[in-house]
Amino acid sequence: MGAIAGAELEAKRADARPMLVRRAAVLGAGTMGSRISGMLANAGIPVLLLDMAPKEPSAPRNALALNAIATLGKAKPAALFEASAAGLITAGNFEDDLARIAECDWVVEAVAENLDIKAALLGRVVPHLANHAVLTTNTSGLPIGKIAATLPARRDRFFGTHFFNPPRYMRLLEIIPGEETDAALCAAFAAFADRNLGKQVVFAHDTPNFIANRIGLHVMFRAATLMFEQGLTIEEADALTGPAIGWPKTGTFRLTDLVGVDIAAHVAANFPGGAEQGRFAQLLEEMIQRGWLGDKAGQGFYKKVRGAGGKEERLVLDPTTLEYRPSVKPALPSLEMAKNAATVGERLRMLLAGDPAKDKAARFLWPFLAGMWSYAADRIGDVSDDAASIDRAMQAGFNWELGPFALWDAAGVGWTVERMKALGLAASPSAEALLSAGQASWYGKDGRSCFQPATGRQEPVAEAEGHARVADFKRSNGVVRSNAGASLIDLGDGIGCIELHSLKNAIGGDVLAMISSVLMPDSEAVRGFSGFVIASDRENFSVGANLMQLLLAAQEGEWDEVAALIHAFQRMTAAIKFCPRPVVVAPFGLTLGGGAEISLHAARRQAHSETYIGLVEAGVGLIPAGGGTKEMLLKAVDQAKRWRGPTRKTRRRGLRSRRSWRVR
Repeated sequence: MGAIAGAELEAKRADARPMLVRRAAVLGAGTMGSRISGMLANAGIPVLLLDMAPKEPSAPRNALALNAIATLGKAKPAALFEASAAGLITAGNFEDDLARIAECDWVVEAVAENLDIKAALLGRVVPHLANHAVLTTNTSGLPIGKIAATLPARRDRFFGTHFFNPPRYMRLLEIIPGEETDAALCAAFAAFADRNLGKQVVFAHDTPNFIANRIGLHVMFRAATLMFEQGLTIEEADALTGPAIGWPKTGTFRLTDLVGVDIAAHVAANFPGGAEQGRFAQLLEEMIQRGWLGDKAGQGFYKKVRGAGGKEERLVLDPTTLEYRPSVKPALPSLEMAKNAATVGERLRMLLAGDPAKDKAARFLWPFLAGMWSYAADRIGDVSDDAASIDRAMQAGFNWELGPFALWDAAGVGWTVERMKALGLAASPSAEALLSAGQASWYGKDGRSCFQPATGRQEPVAEAEGHARVADFKRSNGVVRSNAGASLIDLGDGIGCIELHSLKNAIGGDVLAMISSVLMPDSEAVRGFSGFVIASDRENFSVGANLMQLLLAAQEGEWDEVAALIHAFQRMTAAIKFCPRPVVVAPFGLTLGGGAEISLHAARRQAHSETYIGLVEAGVGLIPAGGGTKEMLLKAVDQAKRWRGPTRKTRRRGLRSRRSWRVR
C-alpha cells in the first residue's frame, strides 16, 4: 500500500473526526458518476455534476449532465430516496464549469476506465481545487500510483475510491491510498464515508482490481472452468454458487448478466498477467462480439422471451452450442436436502460430507471452495493487510453472508484442509501456518480477533468508532433473559435491548411473550431499566407475524386459538405504546406486517435509510390486527391537526396558498 499501512489507517480512523463535506463535485455523468451524485444527494449533500459539452452547437451545454439527472429519477432500482433529492444536483460541463469545483470539499472523478482519459481530466482539475479539498478517482482496478504520478500537484490529498454499483445499495467502499497520501486526511474521509454515507469502508492495497473484484473475478472464472470440466449446466453452476453457500440467488452467471459481460471481461483484463485464458475467456469474448452483454442488452447467459401465450419465459445459454434453450431447475438431491439446514455452516458441512465420486454437488464444491479459500489466503498481505478486510469486502461488495475466511471457519478449517490433501487439492501455506500455530479457526471465539500469518498469532480486528452490534453487548454485558424468539440484553447506561432472533425474525408466540412481559408496567425490567430499544443484528428487522401458525389454526377451525393469537399480539403492541419507559424501535430492511406494527406503536423510531416497511397483510387477504391501522389513522389525524387551515385574514384577502397556513 505504499507508505501507509492499513493498520495505521484503521488506528487513525478510530480517532478521526469525519471530514466535513458541505458540497461535492462528481466528474463524469455516466452510470457510475450519476449514481454517486444521487447517493450524495440522498445524504443531503449538494452536488455539482459535470460532463463534456456536446459538440453540436445547437445542443444545451449541460445536456449530458441534465440527461443523467433525469435518468436518475427513472432508475431501477431507485437511485434516489425521493424525487426531490434531484434538486440538490446541479448540472454543468468541463468546458464552462471546472472553476466551480473551487467551492467543493470533495471532488470525485468517475469518467471512463482509461488511464489516459483520467489523467488528462485530473490535470485540468487540480489548479481549481480548494486548498482543503480532497480529490479522488473512482476506479474498479486501475493503478492509483500511476494516476497519482500524472498529477501536477496535490498528491497528498489524492487517493482512490472504489464504489460498487449501484452505490445506493452496495455498501462497500474500497479506499486505496497512494504513496504520498496524507494518512490523517484519508482516515477522516473514511470516517465521513462510514458515518455520513453508511459505507463499509475497507482499506485496499494498490494492486490490480483491489480486494473484492480480485477475489470475485477469480471465483467467477473458477466456477466457469469447473462447469466446463464437469459437464455441468449454467443453472447447476448457479445453484451451487448461490444461497447453498451463503451467496446471493444470482449465483455466478446470473450475476455476470447483472454486472455486464463486457464489464466482467474488462475487470478480468486488469489481473496480473492479463485475463485468465481458457474456454470461459473465449466464451466471454464471443458473447461480447455478438452483443450478448447481459441484462443491459436483453440477453447474456440468460434471456427472457414471451411464449406463445404471452407468458414470460427464461432461456439459458448452452455454452457449447451457443444456442438458447428453456431454463430447467437443477436436479441436485443433496442441495435440496441441505436447504433444510438453519445456517450456512450447517448447509456447507452437509454438502461437503458427500462423496465427490457419487455426488455432483460435492464433486463441484470441493475443488471450487478449496481453490477460493487458498486463493483468498494467499492474498493476505497482497490485496489487504489482513483476512478480516477481505471478508468485509466480499460481504459488502458481493453480498456474501460470510466472507471466505468466516466461511472456512463455518466449514471447519482443520478437517477441510485434511480432506483437501486427500483429494489432491492444494492448501494455502497461510492455512498450514494457522494449524501449525495451534489455531483451529481464522477468527477467535468472539469474532474480535483474526489469525495474521505475518505474526503467526491472533490479532485484534479493527472496528470503526461508533459501531456496535447487539452481539457485542451480549458478550460484554450478558443476557438478562431469553427464549427461542427474543432476548433482553443490557446495553448499559440503563438501557435494555429486546433483540429479535426467531427464524427471519418472524413474530410468533415467543416474541409476543417476551416483549409483553418485559414492557408491562409492573415488570422487573421496567423497574430496572430507564428505556428500551427493539433491534437485532439480522439482515431484516422482521418479516412480520408467523402467518403459518395462523393459517394452520384457521384450517383446523381453531377460532378460539386465532382469537387468542390476535389478542396476544394486541397486548404486545399495547405494552410497547403504554410502557412507562420510552421504547425506541430501530427498523431496517424488511419491516413487514407485524414488524411495521411494532414500529408504529413505539415512542420513537430510528429507521435505517434502507427500510422497507408496510402493512402487507392485505396481499394475502388479511386485515392487520395488531393495531397498525389504528396507529396510522391516529398519526394522520395528528398530522392534520397541526394545520389550522387559512385564517380569516387570508380568506378576506382571497389567499389560499398553503404557505399562509399557520402551524399550531
